[in-house]
Formats: sequence, C-alpha cells, structure tokens
Amino acid sequence: MKRYKVGYTTGVFDLFHVGHLNILKRAKEQCDYLIVGVSTDELVMEYKQRKPVIPFEERQEIVAGIKYVDQVVPQINRDKFAAWEHLPFDVMFVGDDWKGNALFNEMEKKFAAVEVEIVYFPYTKGVSSTMVKEKAML
Repeated sequence: MKRYKVGYTTGVFDLFHVGHLNILKRAKEQCDYLIVGVSTDELVMEYKQRKPVIPFEERQEIVAGIKYVDQVVPQINRDKFAAWEHLPFDVMFVGDDWKGNALFNEMEKKFAAVEVEIVYFPYTKGVSSTMVKEKAML
C-alpha cells in the first residue's frame, strides 16, 4: 500500500526531459492516484515572460501519455491551495529547487492547516528545459 491516496504536482513540462519523468515517477511511487497540473501558455507568459516552445494542448497530451499519470488538469494560476479546493489531494510533490521559495513557504503553512503534506524531490542535476533550449541553439 502506498503512503498517500491522491497526489498532485504541477509544471510547464516544456521540452519534456528526464527530470520531468523523474518527478512523475517518484510521485506515483508514493501515491495511488496522481493528478498533474500542466501550466497554460497564458500562465507561463505571466510569470516567465516567455511562451513555451511546445503549445499547451501538446504538453498536456504528452503528460497524459506518461504511464505514471492518472489525470491531467490545466494549471491556470499558481495558487496551489485553490487547486486543492477543487481537487482534494493529500500530498503535493515539488522539486526541491522550490524549497524556501516564498510561494511554497506560504503553501506549506496553508496546507499544514488542512493536513496536506508537501514532499520535495531532489532536482535532477544537469537537465532542465532551459538547458535543452540552450543546447539546441548550439
């Protein structure tokens, strides 16, 4: 039996790479049902000031095709607590590169009040969508 019933994680998942796969695999190892929020193009533009290389619909389809993923939902804002209000999960999985970030410090407090845990996974060293983009430009 797995530690958690319903898990949740989010991401842009642009230029899907092994780091993305690692977080989805590790999350599914700990929960029975994994929901993945894929950031919309509009949300990415809002906080990264650049459009993803792969359009939202295609990124959503790629993530849905991963065997570790049970459900894919659009992530239209960065309010993880609002997501929990619509999709009651008991754990959220996040890369440890977000640990200490103001957004997640606030989420930890809010989630603690409703007994939702945040599990931070080690960041996959040496790979990111930014690195993939830079290598492609060589």
